[in-house]
Amino acid sequence: MSIVGLDLAAVETRPTGFCLLKGMAVKTDLFYTDKEIIEQTLLNSPKLVAIDAPLYLPPGRTSLEDRTGPHLRESDRQLLRIGIKIFPATLGPMRKLTVRGMRLRSVFEAEALKVIEAYPGGAQDVLGIPRKGKGIDRLLAGLQTLRIEGLNMAMSDHELDAVTCAYVGKLFLEKKADVYGDPNEGIVLPKKEK
Repeated sequence: MSIVGLDLAAVETRPTGFCLLKGMAVKTDLFYTDKEIIEQTLLNSPKLVAIDAPLYLPPGRTSLEDRTGPHLRESDRQLLRIGIKIFPATLGPMRKLTVRGMRLRSVFEAEALKVIEAYPGGAQDVLGIPRKGKGIDRLLAGLQTLRIEGLNMAMSDHELDAVTCAYVGKLFLEKKADVYGDPNEGIVLPKKEK
């Protein structure tokens, strides 16, 4: 079983982290265009694609141009309530990321792939490992504690966040993850330790 994790960039001129997870072994890369991302994802026939990008608009919004509806989705509100900061899908630079995420979701779903929204920073918080802002070396060390194979010092922060997304996808399939917000459109994070 393979899972693809994507740390999606808002625009094609910036790198998107790509991770293929098979078992606990990862292979990562950086891609730029939607064409590359789609081709590499479909080539690997994943059971699930976990994308770090808003994949749905807040209820009541028909488009990003519609500025009359709410900025926050229920998933966003729930994460804020538990102390995980998010950026609303409808504001500033997130708008381009939201459009791209929604577009890729529809392409993958048209190919009968299961797609979930992952949030690597939030997942890292729940897992108790440092985010990339604390240093890539610390994030790498944190991911290594999860027994993920194939990690190395040459990986970029985008690749490590893509690894986190793929790991969240694995947990989701194993029913070891929670969906915040709408069960069909929410943000997926690892289950919290009790």
